[in-house]
Amino acid sequence: MTELEFLKQLHQDGRVSRREFLGRAAALGAGAALISGMVGSIEAHAAETPRKGGTLRLGLGGGSTTDSTDPASYNDSVMIDASRAIFNGLVEWGQDGKPVPELAESWEAKPGAVEWVLNLRKGVSFSNGKTFGADDAIYSINLHRGQTKSGAAGSFKVIKDVKKLTDTQILVTLDSGDADFPYVLTDYHMLVVPNGHTDWSKPIGTGAYTMEKFEPGVRFVAKATGHYWKAGRGHLDAVDITVINDTSARVNAVVTGQVDAINRLDPKLAALVQKNPKLEIVRAAGGWHTVISMMHDKAPFDNQDVRLALKWGIDREQIVKALFSGFGTVGNDHPIPKTDPYYNSSLPQFKYDADKAKFYMKKSGMSPTITIQASDAAFNGAVDMATLFQASAAKAGIKIDVKKEPADGFWDNVWLKGPCVTSYWAGRSAATQMLSVAYGPDAPWNESHFKTPRFTQLLASARAELDETKRKAMIWELQAILHDDGATIVPAFRDWVDAHNKNVGGHTPHGGFDMDNGLIADKAWLKS
Repeated sequence: MTELEFLKQLHQDGRVSRREFLGRAAALGAGAALISGMVGSIEAHAAETPRKGGTLRLGLGGGSTTDSTDPASYNDSVMIDASRAIFNGLVEWGQDGKPVPELAESWEAKPGAVEWVLNLRKGVSFSNGKTFGADDAIYSINLHRGQTKSGAAGSFKVIKDVKKLTDTQILVTLDSGDADFPYVLTDYHMLVVPNGHTDWSKPIGTGAYTMEKFEPGVRFVAKATGHYWKAGRGHLDAVDITVINDTSARVNAVVTGQVDAINRLDPKLAALVQKNPKLEIVRAAGGWHTVISMMHDKAPFDNQDVRLALKWGIDREQIVKALFSGFGTVGNDHPIPKTDPYYNSSLPQFKYDADKAKFYMKKSGMSPTITIQASDAAFNGAVDMATLFQASAAKAGIKIDVKKEPADGFWDNVWLKGPCVTSYWAGRSAATQMLSVAYGPDAPWNESHFKTPRFTQLLASARAELDETKRKAMIWELQAILHDDGATIVPAFRDWVDAHNKNVGGHTPHGGFDMDNGLIADKAWLKS
C-alpha cells in the first residue's frame, strides 16, 4: 500500500478530514485530477442512501462446532459478527478509532480516572419486551469478572466494583486510574443481556434482529425485530451466515453469487476478485501485526546491540509483499499502527540494512546462532516470515536457524516459553491497552519479558492521565522506548480484507476487525 493509498483509506474510514486529506495528498505530490477522483469516489460511496429489506448472505471463516451465543465465549469472526445482529454493547468502537456511545449514551471520569459514571440510554427494550436498565448493564459487565472463562476477563480485571446509582446510571470503580476505560468497554465480548439471563440457546438482546436458527460451525440465521432503537442501522429483513472456513471455497462462494460478502480474503486471491466487475474489495488498515519476540532477559537477546543487529537485518518490505501481497504496511518494532490517533510518526523507520546489521553484531562482541521457533499455528505465513528473515540476515553474516514447530501444542508448549518465537497480535482499540497487555511489567502475555523502570512508570502515568496532550506525549515516548530498546521485532501490519457483491451497501472498512469490526449486520444494506 502506497502512502497515498493509505491516506485515502484513512479518509474513507473517517480518520482524517477532507481538508487534511487534500493537504497531505498534495504534499505527497498527487495531481489535482487524481486527488479530485479519489475524493469523489469516497464521497459518492458515503452519500448512498440505505435501502430497507432483503436478506444479507455472509460466507465467513472463523466458525466452529463449539460456538455458542454466550458473549463470554467468543473467539473468532462468526460469533463476533452474529452477536452484533442480536446484541448491543455499552460503547461502540467508532469508525474514527474512538469510543462512541451505544447503550451507554455518555460517560464521565472523576479526577484520577479511577471512578467512571456511565449514563445509560433510556427507552430501549430487549427482544422479550423488558426495558433495559442499570441492573442489566451491571449483570452484563460482571459476566466477565471473577470466576469466568470470558475472553474479556483480562481487560476487566481493572474493574474493582460496579454500583447502581439510579435505574439509568452506574458507577464503575477501577483499581487504578485508566483514562482509556471507555475503550475497555468496546471489547467484542462486552454485550448487554437481561439481568440474570443464562439460557444461551435463546439469546435475548437489544439488537436489530432475533436468532431464528443456529447450527454451531454451520449456519446462523437472524430475522429483523421490526423495531430498532438505532437510527440509520438495522436495514435488513434477515442475516444468513454460512460458515465457510476453507479460503478457496469462501472466495468461490462470493464469485459465483452463493453469498453476498466474505471475510478473510486471501491477499493472493485478491487479484481474482478485483478482476470481477460485480465484486469489490473492502480493505482496512488496522492493528493486526506479526511478531518475532525475543526474551529481553535471556542471552543473547539481553544485549541491545544484538537486538539492533536483528532489527536492521530483517527485510520488512519483502515480508509485506511476500506474505500479504502488499495488503499491509511495514512495522517499526512497536505495536501501535498508523491508524491509531496516538501513533508516533516521529520515529525513524527501521529498514533492511546489511551494513548496519553487521556493524551492531560486531559491536556486541558476539556471533550467536539465533534459533527462531516458528509455526503457522501463529498465523498462516509465520514459518515463511522466519525463513525470509533467515535469508536477509545471512547477507549480513548473521546465522539464523528456523525450527519449524508443529501447530498442535504450539500455544501451550512454545509460545511464552521459547526465547525467540514467531507470533502475532490482533491489536487493541486503545494504545494503552495494547501496550499494557503485551508489554506491561506484570502482563501474563508479555512475550519478550520486557520490563524497565521508565517504561513501567510511564505506562501507569499514561493510563491515568486525562489530559489528551500530556497522555499523547507519554504514549509517544512508550513507543520510542520499545523502538529503541525493545526485544520485539514487528515486521508488518496486515490489513483486514473482505469482499462483497457490489449490491451490498454500508459495508465499510474498520481498523478494529474484519466485516466492519463485526458490525456488518448492524450497518449494511442491499441496494436492490
